[in-house]
Amino acid sequence: MPSSATPPDAPEGPEPPGAPDPGGTPQGQPRRAALAAWIGSALEYYDFFIYGSAAALVFPKVFFDDSDPANATLLSMATFGVAYAARPVGALFLGHFGDRIGRKKVMVFTLLLMGLSTFLIGCLPTRAQAGDAAPVLLVICRVLGGISAAGEQASATSMTLEHAPEHRRAYFTSFTLSGTQAGQLLATLVFLPVAALGDDALLSWGWRVPFLCSVVVAVVGYVIRRTLQEPPAFTRQASAEGVDRLPLVSLLRGHWPDVLRVVAGALVASVSTIFTVWSLAFATGDSVGMDRTFMLWVGALANLVALAAIPLWATLSDRVGRRPVFLAGAAGSAVLMFLFLWAIASGSYPLTALLGILAFGVVYSAANGLWPAFYGEMFPTRVRLSGVALGTQIGFALSGFAVTFAARIAGPEEDWAAVGLFTAALCVPPVLAALTARETHRVPTDELGLRVRGATGKVAAGSGSPVR
Repeated sequence: MPSSATPPDAPEGPEPPGAPDPGGTPQGQPRRAALAAWIGSALEYYDFFIYGSAAALVFPKVFFDDSDPANATLLSMATFGVAYAARPVGALFLGHFGDRIGRKKVMVFTLLLMGLSTFLIGCLPTRAQAGDAAPVLLVICRVLGGISAAGEQASATSMTLEHAPEHRRAYFTSFTLSGTQAGQLLATLVFLPVAALGDDALLSWGWRVPFLCSVVVAVVGYVIRRTLQEPPAFTRQASAEGVDRLPLVSLLRGHWPDVLRVVAGALVASVSTIFTVWSLAFATGDSVGMDRTFMLWVGALANLVALAAIPLWATLSDRVGRRPVFLAGAAGSAVLMFLFLWAIASGSYPLTALLGILAFGVVYSAANGLWPAFYGEMFPTRVRLSGVALGTQIGFALSGFAVTFAARIAGPEEDWAAVGLFTAALCVPPVLAALTARETHRVPTDELGLRVRGATGKVAAGSGSPVR
């Protein structure tokens, strides 16, 4: 079986992208695949952050009855979680088609759907204009965004991993998560001048601007993705063995323990949702009263640091393995998020900035930047997209509602310590997932997720059974 490895410094020319090699399979395009993954994740998390910021600062007053501020905030946070509830359903369909017809088509579809749903939110009527129809339309747009997100990172992860050189898979797949940080940073920079507007301007037209601007990112992403070729590993597998008619059945029959590991590991995303949404609402609320522009800058600086930290953690993982780096990120986040919320409660601006950047920009990046390789390498090519999509989206769905549970746990008195302990508890399943997972950083790409059988140690081609 030919290797999918591509020397990390090898040029991609002069052949046209995806030109066949002498063996008849396309050349890997690790840089272009990484860029395509980066731009899609940037759009997804641009939407994630502007919606999270708006849900905390604007939507309770625009789409819900602000005569009861606590209830309006709770309902607004619930709409944030609705998109996550739609993700597992989207994962079933998009994972199926990604393993059946290829990674590229799913990547283009998810990008267009995501761009459309984000843009439409900026066009919605408010509660004052349309009554109860306004929050209903908001939820519909969030559901569409959740469906698109279900296939976005899984298809980008599969595409990039299968294009990457074997000894640099974590580095190249980490660009998927570098894109998420860039999207949040871009959203913050767009939202900062909007948040600085007076309440009249902010609540009338200002909040719409970040959502309408998403169309620019979607167009750029479409231009990049439509020229990308299917990865060599997928092409070889499809040519030699065909594709599964029902990838989900094969996945659940032979790989359900790894699906459960991915679900548990994906709960680490609760750190992101609590940091991005609940802590912003807590810090700028009446009990603490921090400046909202300051808190947005904390998020921007943390994401800027994460842009540098993610590829460094991924490079370390390519050398020492997936498990120790992921463990450090998950366990460290449990401690530092508690300290970050304590800093907010103390009202200390310097401590809040320092611990926010350390928690989200540095430590969380160890787990966040590594999961594309860590999860993707658990599955063979024929069910990889389905496995990553289903496992992550169930875990992310639970993480999305962590904000709603945090608001309920905190209560009217805003008990930050209870939320800190709740966030720490959600980091325990990711730690257990990493402790029970196998180490895969030195396994050849074409042998990922396959069972070694017999005394010869040869891989049973097409077995679809996990390595033990």
